[in-house]
Amino acid sequence: MNNRLKVLRAERDWSQADLADRLGVSRQTINAIETGKYDPSLPLAFKLSRLFVLSIEEIFRPTDEDLQRT
Repeated sequence: MNNRLKVLRAERDWSQADLADRLGVSRQTINAIETGKYDPSLPLAFKLSRLFVLSIEEIFRPTDEDLQRT
């Protein structure tokens, strides 16, 4: 799944550790989400949505491969 997490984080001048602290997850989790190695759980996606005041769809976009699997 594609996401804008790195850009959104950088716009706020937050490190991965800063964002992880705000969400109650590890820095490694943030790195894995940003690099597309891990798709967040729905509760974590909602936390991100609330934190950035954006809809989940504004943060995450499925790839063509994701869409073919549905």
